[in-house]
Amino acid sequence: MNIYKFIALLVLTTFLMGSSFAVVKLGLPYSSPLLLAALRFILAGMIMGVIVIALKRPHPATQDGWIKILSIGAFQTAGVMGCIFLSLRTITASESSILTFTNPLLVVIFATIFMKVRYRLYQWCGVLLGIIGVMITMGAQVEIKIGIIFGIFSALFWAIATLLAKKWGVLFDTWVLSAYQMLFGGILLLIASFVLEQPFFTVNVHSLFILFWLSVFSSIVQFAGWYYLLQNSDPGKTSAFLFLAPFFGVLTGWVLLDEPLKLSLVVGGLFIIAGIYLVNRNFAAKSNKNIRGETLNVSLPAKEDRPF
Repeated sequence: MNIYKFIALLVLTTFLMGSSFAVVKLGLPYSSPLLLAALRFILAGMIMGVIVIALKRPHPATQDGWIKILSIGAFQTAGVMGCIFLSLRTITASESSILTFTNPLLVVIFATIFMKVRYRLYQWCGVLLGIIGVMITMGAQVEIKIGIIFGIFSALFWAIATLLAKKWGVLFDTWVLSAYQMLFGGILLLIASFVLEQPFFTVNVHSLFILFWLSVFSSIVQFAGWYYLLQNSDPGKTSAFLFLAPFFGVLTGWVLLDEPLKLSLVVGGLFIIAGIYLVNRNFAAKSNKNIRGETLNVSLPAKEDRPF
């Protein structure tokens, strides 16, 4: 791929990943959080569903296959995005993005424990740097806000979704998996909205534009651009640039929401960015596989480096 095209797509997709936190924060005055998340992914899932049907992409042929997609959607879309949207009620977009994008660090820990994957020393150094970064970022908090808990759980659910997608993702067409996990996750979020909150959505130009941006640009365009990069470049090298997403999360929180750039946030964010880079900078020369899901997470070791 042309280097200028690669850089442009890389900046675009990671910008859309990171900036979505600030955009969601802008939308919360017009909608309850879970309902806004539900509408975003139901709309995105329906649009992508129409596309995959029109393109005649292969769909699951068994009930078990659909259950697996539903399970991934429950964690990736309902769990992750539900927690992100809820976290933004009490913490800044910068803090939420930093906490959520620690998920590659958790993947290393979970994959080691549950999948017996072996990682290299520098990757574990990345995990340690990330943990230190979270402690620095949140160390200035006088009280533990509920948003911090939701932010941590969003990273936890994303790590679980990553491992499920790694285990089951090869069974499905990438576009079909992404379309229906978003749709199923959105439906679960809609149910949760009516059970756990008093849903409301104020219809006006601002709210509709925010919903359109989140559904089309922050979901479909981001997904299409990211997977185009993965399919037309080295996935290992590309995934190393995932650190740009929390950077853009902090930057757009500052620009769009006038969120203060506290020293603890900047220093802690730099530690986390360094940790994400080390964790994702693995097996770039050997690995030609990536994890499937709505967005890229940490890469697992190449086949010859796995104990199975």
